[in-house]
Amino acid sequence: MLEKNIAIKVNNIGKRYRIGLKDVAQESLIGSLIEILKAPFVNYRKYRSLYKFDDIGNSSDINLENTPLDIIWALRDVSFEVKIGEVLGIIGPNGAGKSTLLKILSRITPPSTGNIDIRGKVSSLLEVGTGFHPDLTGRENVYLNGTILGMRKKEVDKKFDDIVEFSGVEKFLDTPVKRYSTGMTVRLAFAVAAHLEPDILIVDEVLAVGDAAFQKKCLNKMQEVGKAGRTVLFVSHSMPAITRMCERVIMVDKGRILRDGPAHEVVSAYLGQGRENTAYREWQYLNDAPGGEFVRLRAVRVKTEEGAITDVIDIRRPVGIEMEYDVLKSGRTILPTFAVWNEEGVNVCVAIDVDPAWRKRLRPPGRYVSTGWIPGNFLSEGMLNVNISIWAHEPIRTQEVFLADVVAFQVIDNQEGDSARGDFVGDLAGTTRPLLRWTTQQYLHPIDA
Repeated sequence: MLEKNIAIKVNNIGKRYRIGLKDVAQESLIGSLIEILKAPFVNYRKYRSLYKFDDIGNSSDINLENTPLDIIWALRDVSFEVKIGEVLGIIGPNGAGKSTLLKILSRITPPSTGNIDIRGKVSSLLEVGTGFHPDLTGRENVYLNGTILGMRKKEVDKKFDDIVEFSGVEKFLDTPVKRYSTGMTVRLAFAVAAHLEPDILIVDEVLAVGDAAFQKKCLNKMQEVGKAGRTVLFVSHSMPAITRMCERVIMVDKGRILRDGPAHEVVSAYLGQGRENTAYREWQYLNDAPGGEFVRLRAVRVKTEEGAITDVIDIRRPVGIEMEYDVLKSGRTILPTFAVWNEEGVNVCVAIDVDPAWRKRLRPPGRYVSTGWIPGNFLSEGMLNVNISIWAHEPIRTQEVFLADVVAFQVIDNQEGDSARGDFVGDLAGTTRPLLRWTTQQYLHPIDA
């Protein structure tokens, strides 16, 4: 039995599939003839093996080394709960098992092991045109898809105008769906799934097909569904969309849940995979430290105003890029510099140390710490990488240090408080997002032309 506040309970589910293996060619004529004679029986066994797994038993708790080569576990020992009204994000690389998990939750395919309990009516959009018949018109497919989702005709009639208006395909409503573009099909399919008041809405990455305006409408609609007390499961490769939509995120990889927690923490861990720590780099020994004759870099850190090292920054808060370095010889002015780059490889900004205390002053040997502060409401959302340079000047300019992608941090905007996003929901372009001063005046009477 499910607890009163639980919408979905997943208990140790696993899903296995049998994949094809390359046949070994016979080297003799007799071997080939024998193979031809055996073919009907071999093909029957292959067909039966697609659905029978007698050779590995019924448990997913099997040593991978002992699993037959033609068996893969798309999911293994997955367990979690989703509360009623919760918007849960699911992230992970391609082939991680996200879509398989959603298909099981949508009852499209059964799990091989484990069980799931679901409270309420489920509506899902997992693939382009799911449940649509290409030879039927858009109007007919709305009723067909609504019926598949368990709705009566009266319920579809009640929501029909809203569905059509949301989808934006009214002009082509009586045209067969096979003549629709991929984007049009997605628009209509999502409109049906979202407007038929499901208790649980499951949405896969299909929203990536739509244009920017439609994606904004979809995100708005999913937020409305969540605020109405219904449950949403959302799979996306857009990390800004995930952090805005979801308070909790599950990260899946190789069929297992690697992390389950607050959205910004899980997304940061996902984007930082392959790094020991994205927020700082240190070189303990001078001989190992990057640099030249005059300067050696000893550490780089991403810091908050309170001095904490972090790889997740609220868009409204300042972030400091701290460089710790040793000046080995006197006789030069030193210019610490950093450059911030976004995920698309665009240079967001370059900052040079302009501390007046050291402008045009020769640096004596010693340990220094220089911190450049990027103000809040300046950077845009997403993962940002930092390049570090340290220049020595006068009389000759030399680049003593250059390191690309030394540290990285994620900027999030959760729409709480004042940011440049305001009431807007959806992706916002731009490498920066300043909070500008706006003024708007209302006139009590229309102005005469």
